[in-house]
Amino acid sequence: MDLAGALWRTLPWRALAAAGALGLLVAGAPLATGAEPTSWQTLLLLRGVALIGALGLAFLLDDPARHLTVPVPTPRLVRQVLRVVLVAPVAVLWWTAVLLLTPSASRPPAGGVTLEAAAVGALALAAAALAVRLSDEARPGPFVAASLLLTAVLVPLLVPEDWALFVQADDPRWSVAHERWAVLAAAVAVAWAVCGPEPLGRRCGR
Repeated sequence: MDLAGALWRTLPWRALAAAGALGLLVAGAPLATGAEPTSWQTLLLLRGVALIGALGLAFLLDDPARHLTVPVPTPRLVRQVLRVVLVAPVAVLWWTAVLLLTPSASRPPAGGVTLEAAAVGALALAAAALAVRLSDEARPGPFVAASLLLTAVLVPLLVPEDWALFVQADDPRWSVAHERWAVLAAAVAVAWAVCGPEPLGRRCGR
């Protein structure tokens, strides 16, 4: 409980709140303006909001007290997982609100778009864990967020058409595309698990 409380106090609430608020504003824009977006526009909207949420998660492993907490007996990966566990209920409620704010008539299948959001969020966490592992920076969030944003711009342009990750909800390849999204989510989760532990040499040197 002491560890959870300490981690709770060091969570980057400003970055998370800013991303959450912006995401809700974007998701609620059609409702606020009375617009009636097409299914493709709503899907793009939700993908954009998922990216906004992931940009907030890019800051989740920022820890101003990082260099003070390295010597503690609790492994770094456990501390990182606990950070995610603390934020997860808020993230679930936020994403539920995002889905409910979008027009129901044009809303894509919730399961598929939620899987995409989870994969992008996991990618943000894996990138943050990699940045923490490879550097001594206590707040790698800005760099991770910038890298994630650049990736979001480049991937749709560079991914082969055969991979069909970014398809419309009525595309026959929707199910196949989300099988790939599931593989991607699992792969980045494994990458996070690999990057999470403190490097052996660094542990021994302290």
